Amino acid sequence: QVQLVESGGGLVQAGGSLRLSCAASGRTFSSYAMGWFRQAPGKEREFVAAISWSGGSTYYSDSVKGRFTISRDNAKNTVYLQMNSLKPEDTAVYYCAADTAARYTYVLPTTTTGYDNWGQGTQVTVSS
Repeated sequence: QVQLVESGGGLVQAGGSLRLSCAASGRTFSSYAMGWFRQAPGKEREFVAAISWSGGSTYYSDSVKGRFTISRDNAKNTVYLQMNSLKPEDTAVYYCAADTAARYTYVLPTTTTGYDNWGQGTQVTVSS
């Protein structure tokens, strides 16, 4: 079981930036894909971005493409989500997730069922 802890959320004005971090436990972080999801009140959890085990492959939802950047530092067991040009509709709880069932693959899951470990979430609020 991998423990995931998100940080970096907060309140920001529209047009501003935030960087989320997700620290993972264990010694196999560099072998599996990671993803970011978000969930707004009254809505289903939705895919935001994913990154392969090596960082060489990334994928984004259309709603954040060009504004958000996912990256990882395998030496620090950490995945990041840099969020720029934030909009009020980006307001949500953001979750990181790990796909530990598939190692050393470049397949990037985009649904919640593709991940087997989740963090507790961090709130991001964008004011207009």
